[in-house]
Amino acid sequence: MPLECYLVGGAVRDTLLKYPFKERDWVVVGSSPEELLELGYTQVGKDFPVFLHPTTKEEYALARTERKTAAGYTGFDVHYAPDVTLEEDLQRRDLTINAMALGDTGELIDPYGGQKDLNARVLRHVSAAFKEDPLRILRVARFAARYAQLGFQVADETIELMQALATTGELTTLPKERIWVETERALSESRPDVYISVLHECGALEQLMPEVSVLFGIPQSAKHHPEGDVGSHLLLVLRRAAQLAQNSVVSFAALTHDLGKGATPEQQLPSHKGHELAGLPLVKTLCDRLAVPKRFQQLAELTCEHHLDCHRAKDLDAGALLALLEKAGALKGQEKFEMFLACCEADSRGRTGYEDIEYPQAEFLRTAAAKARAVDAASVLLKFEDDLEKPRGAKLGDAIRAERIRALESMAAP
Repeated sequence: MPLECYLVGGAVRDTLLKYPFKERDWVVVGSSPEELLELGYTQVGKDFPVFLHPTTKEEYALARTERKTAAGYTGFDVHYAPDVTLEEDLQRRDLTINAMALGDTGELIDPYGGQKDLNARVLRHVSAAFKEDPLRILRVARFAARYAQLGFQVADETIELMQALATTGELTTLPKERIWVETERALSESRPDVYISVLHECGALEQLMPEVSVLFGIPQSAKHHPEGDVGSHLLLVLRRAAQLAQNSVVSFAALTHDLGKGATPEQQLPSHKGHELAGLPLVKTLCDRLAVPKRFQQLAELTCEHHLDCHRAKDLDAGALLALLEKAGALKGQEKFEMFLACCEADSRGRTGYEDIEYPQAEFLRTAAAKARAVDAASVLLKFEDDLEKPRGAKLGDAIRAERIRALESMAAP
């Protein structure tokens, strides 16, 4: 007798939305681990039975229910048995749009109104059990970022549940690695600013990223930042960064580039002189708390410290210009340098009324980098061809740097 299997979750949601997806997950009703193993499935789940199909390697999970037994997103007693129904399995899911299933003949099983909410572009919780899992706050915020471009918004009553959940202290039970997984995925979406906005609205941002949360309400110069406070600027920068390079590394650097403004003394406001260096320890603290990978932290620190140098690149003398290129990795490769330029352009254009301005500094620095890269060891040694003792080691490095400075003098400020 064939297994009773249903396609569930994101594959169903995105099929109905005609939105691209990569993975398909299945629920098996009326079966047992023993039966699936006999059919050649491979068990991979530890907390509850999840199996890989013998040929497609897609995940098949036995229908299950969950009961809250302890704090945190793992504090659940999981029950799976042949008598657990599909509707019971779907009821434990977070959002109605994730609580639909497709049968093998293509019929839609939608006991909680997911298709209606899809059509209305609403992210709504399935049941009050939503508030039992603190991870769902991050998931909803991530879905909001993923589907903002389609017009989706979080239902008011779901925001209220998220706000209530944020006050329970359960967010502190989430492993930092799990918080980062959700955050990194959100930062790779087309609207990472919505992720931060939703977390801020429900009160979770203050607990997860206090260095970012504090930026909301801090004033800036109205002349340079007509959008208002630092938090408003941050959201605009995140949106521009995703438009320029839909890349989670770039988005994280955009998220953290102005953390130093949160440390500005009150008597100095709305000026934020020195915020670049003031932000560096805050970037490190945030990265440590969320177990942020090294490549994310490196670009974040580079952007935090040098985004103003990039803005005023045409005013730098040749030595300072070369130093900026060296720190940005422009003389070793293109990837890090281009990500840095994208962050700085997003910062410049992440202001009300400046969304479409040109950013000539990027092309200026690309040209400068090309001039500097053209000066290498071989070209420098040619100048010492008649010398008995040619420079070696550190002396050769100094000679190369001196030649690069000379090469940049024609385009740098006097």
